[in-house]
Amino acid sequence: MTTTTPAVASRANEKSFKDKEKPTEIRSSNIIAAKAVSDAIRTSLGPKGMDKMIEAANGDVTITNDGATILKQMQVLHPAAKMLVELSKAQDVEAGDGTTSVVVLAGSLLDAADKLLKRGIHPSAISDSFQRAASKCIEILESLAIPVNLEDRDTLIKAAATSLNSKVVSQHSSLLAPIAVDAVLKVSENNNADLRDVKIIKKLGGTLDDTQMFDGLVLPQKFANDFGSKKVEKAKIGLIQFCVSPPKTDMDNQVVISDYTQMDRILREERLYILNIVKQVKKAGCNVLLIQKSILRDALNEMAIHFFNKAKIAVVRDVEREDIEFVCKALGCRPIASLDHFVPEALASADLVEEVPDAKFIRFSGVSAPSSSGTVNVVIRGSNKLVLEEADRSLHDALCVIRCLVIKPALITGGGSLEIELSQKLAEYSRSLVGLDGICFRAFADALEIIPYTLAENAGLNPIATVTELRNRHANGSKYAGINVRLGTVTDILAENVIQPLQVSISAINLASETVRSLLKIDDIVHTVR
Repeated sequence: MTTTTPAVASRANEKSFKDKEKPTEIRSSNIIAAKAVSDAIRTSLGPKGMDKMIEAANGDVTITNDGATILKQMQVLHPAAKMLVELSKAQDVEAGDGTTSVVVLAGSLLDAADKLLKRGIHPSAISDSFQRAASKCIEILESLAIPVNLEDRDTLIKAAATSLNSKVVSQHSSLLAPIAVDAVLKVSENNNADLRDVKIIKKLGGTLDDTQMFDGLVLPQKFANDFGSKKVEKAKIGLIQFCVSPPKTDMDNQVVISDYTQMDRILREERLYILNIVKQVKKAGCNVLLIQKSILRDALNEMAIHFFNKAKIAVVRDVEREDIEFVCKALGCRPIASLDHFVPEALASADLVEEVPDAKFIRFSGVSAPSSSGTVNVVIRGSNKLVLEEADRSLHDALCVIRCLVIKPALITGGGSLEIELSQKLAEYSRSLVGLDGICFRAFADALEIIPYTLAENAGLNPIATVTELRNRHANGSKYAGINVRLGTVTDILAENVIQPLQVSISAINLASETVRSLLKIDDIVHTVR
């Protein structure tokens, strides 16, 4: 029989609890990594935020200050930091705007949580309190919201302009904001708007001032053949998903020709095959033919172009597969997958199909389909690729802002006024709470001040003096007082028309607090076996 001495038992006990520090280290590592991502894009927040130049591995350069775009292209290795990248993507899907704010807010909440952890408060207690604080914030937000009437176009344009003011293309907001509003209102129905019905086409040449919105359909191609004109009046349009070129053998097979008579026969068969397709198209009354892009063989060959020219049929080749649904909705036609189904009933009608010479795109106007009222085309012009890409991203954000207003027609003020008001109301509420809840609510309230602090810092103002003045103004009842970065002072931000949708802020607070709660609950990182 063996006996265990107290010293041995003590050593065994010590060994089993040796890893008690590990969860703290993991949590600390996660918070540091996530805060590093947050700090990396903090300088891009607001109208005076800096832009980032992103260089891809293939040498492509992107210039942007859109949080979601920066994080999507950033090489992030730490799993906790990747959660902030996902957070930015989630905000982009949910609201479309506020992608930088949500990451900055999450970083600030993590900083507040870190301080609470160092005071010895359990992560689960902090996590639960933060959830209740976020719910309280949403309540306060809804009480501060200003209802908006979707008939009031001017207010909607102001909201879109606020979104565009923090972008590279801010000087063109007076042109892009009305386009965004008109586009979303045209495709909206039953308190919802599907942005897939708004097609944005980027064309090099000209300036952003040449950007236009078109009804009907616009395709970024040119006519593939020369049928004697650059426009077709009273057009009958067909969309085919098969190739107008001779069929090919399978990959593994070969056709061996031993003499010229066999070659003649093959060429004759090819000619008859293509001629049959062209005759069938002409018989159905089609005079504008759209051909889907093919990856297996040429969708259209030289012989087919020759026959279409003779038949006076305009051909547009290489319509992208992902655009087929939009084209069908815009024109009111249906895609034709085989020649047997090429009948007059499958065709669409338009008053005019023309190639716009300077911009090199094809415009379909006077489309007589009832469904075409639910689609819009926006052609963005720009002097170089970087400007076009950034204009596309900025316009997408503005479209998302108006979509948020269609879904939930309520506005709130920007310029840091909302966050200070929330912070003060939440701090006031925290005084009525007892125990750890009160401390955690207070920390959550203080963390919200990061937005006005960063706005002031990026605008070159003294952040401490500015936030102190904001607190003072809000304490005296000026609930719309915010940072006017144009004048560099604190003014009534509602009078300056700095407004944003309620949905953007609700989504940002909900998603940021959820991410912080997820990170706090992690106490170990386990690597899988390869």
